[in-house]
Amino acid sequence: MRVRKLEKRRGWAFTVAASILKPTLLSASSRTWIDGEKIPASGGCIVVLNHISHLDPLFSAHFVYDHGRLPRYLAKSGLFSNKYLAGFLTSAGQIPVERLTRNAVGAYDAAVKAIGEGECIVVYPEGTLTRDPDLWPMKGKTGAARIALATGCPVIPVGHWGAQEILPPYTKTPHLLPRKNIVMKAGDPVQLDDLVAQPHTAETIVQATDRIMTAITTIVADLRGETAPTQRYDPRATGVREIGNPADDARRASHRSRRKRSR
Repeated sequence: MRVRKLEKRRGWAFTVAASILKPTLLSASSRTWIDGEKIPASGGCIVVLNHISHLDPLFSAHFVYDHGRLPRYLAKSGLFSNKYLAGFLTSAGQIPVERLTRNAVGAYDAAVKAIGEGECIVVYPEGTLTRDPDLWPMKGKTGAARIALATGCPVIPVGHWGAQEILPPYTKTPHLLPRKNIVMKAGDPVQLDDLVAQPHTAETIVQATDRIMTAITTIVADLRGETAPTQRYDPRATGVREIGNPADDARRASHRSRRKRSR
């Protein structure tokens, strides 16, 4: 694997993160990077990925960083509640998102501005860890598509697999042994030029979102050597909560049921 030289100075936050996190990730896992050179070496772009583990941002940052770009994430606003972590994230250029609120428009504006300044924005279009029982990419949110249509920048799909074996969704204890292999593969830019030229209606944005999720899913299916479901999982349609641990609802319901029976 050829590591590409960074396109710009990384600053203190990235220097600290790289000096601590990169050696840790290398010791805890092996990696297979595929076609990372498809990430543009410079200029504004969006990298979109599937989301299967809370470790995903660390491995995707490693992948993007190894291919010459400084990743700027759309990160959930709760991470900024700690003033020390907030200072670090802000210094690293990360963008807070207040999910499922009207204030999320602020993140959209910040992302559009960052792309205009030549930054590489990393987005998980699903908005949270996948709720699909088999960890396939689920129905995507429209944020990445809106940013892409507004800027006309390249959208690079990346599929990955393996992080869920180290830290399964909504668990806290990592499985470090035996050492796991993380595979990440970048695809060709998602074709959105025809939609960029159209009025950015709700229908156009949905089309763009579907193309983005299809591109990611195609790569994930290739990495897994399996056929993806013909229909993507939709949490809203199944009544599953969109953020937070979906198992919490089942636990609360079970607790309420036990309380009723004990009366």
